[in-house]
Amino acid sequence: MANLKAFFDVATNTVTYLVWDPATRAAAIIDPVLDFEPNTGRLSTASADAVTDAAVEEGLRIDWILDTHAHADHLSGADYLRRKTGAKLGIGAHITQVQKAFLPLFGASADSPDGHVFDVLLNDGDTLPLGDLEIGVLHTPGHTPACVTYLIDGMAFVGDTLFMPDYGTARADFPGGDAATLYRSIRKILTLPPETRIFVGHDYLPQSRDTFSWETTVAEERARNVHVRDGVSEDDFVEMREARDKTLAAPRLILPSLQVNIRAGALPPAEADGQVYLKVPVNRLGAA
Repeated sequence: MANLKAFFDVATNTVTYLVWDPATRAAAIIDPVLDFEPNTGRLSTASADAVTDAAVEEGLRIDWILDTHAHADHLSGADYLRRKTGAKLGIGAHITQVQKAFLPLFGASADSPDGHVFDVLLNDGDTLPLGDLEIGVLHTPGHTPACVTYLIDGMAFVGDTLFMPDYGTARADFPGGDAATLYRSIRKILTLPPETRIFVGHDYLPQSRDTFSWETTVAEERARNVHVRDGVSEDDFVEMREARDKTLAAPRLILPSLQVNIRAGALPPAEADGQVYLKVPVNRLGAA
């Protein structure tokens, strides 16, 4: 059975997962965080380093760095960890749609929306080796076109598609997002065996509890998810999701996050003065 350790980032409510095969010590890191303080523009690798420190303590070899999608709420530590560990970096193949939508927003004319900055572009049904285990890929779009769920030894890492049952589901109003598509992706996940352990990408601590949580099961989601439990129709879900999304503000870190994450977590190239800048396009976000 695969082993797992979770790392919760309080600043962005993000959960990063270190998963490994105990027999071979081969490991994958899912949804790593690059720390960013927007008020000062200061970057830190403390969160990513905590994951690799744990890997060293366990005697692991990091084979894969995997993002479930191009996050809009935190900068990805994927490229930093790729360079630090030599692991390969994977993401859903539909990342090219996200790149096409957002590269022009940042004037990134030198970047190509072909996904080449990632090592592996993953399609539905693909598999990756993890020692004696296997990482399966489900394409689960709706939150973004590129969202995937990673399946490892009875565990499903769903990114932002599903949250804990008392919090619900992801928004679907980003470019390329779609509430009906999200509903169908969630139903695909919920057809997995009921005992499948689900690990979510965020937890926002609803008033119903006082501790952060990130593990649930297919059975629990089907019985109790406040947005998409069994009996909620696609039409009802779409009506709820679209109405709710109209009330949501853009994520606080959407602009720095996207211009880094569509580059696989790498920073934009330095300007003529040798300095790296993250851009804030004025009055453009709604047009992306």
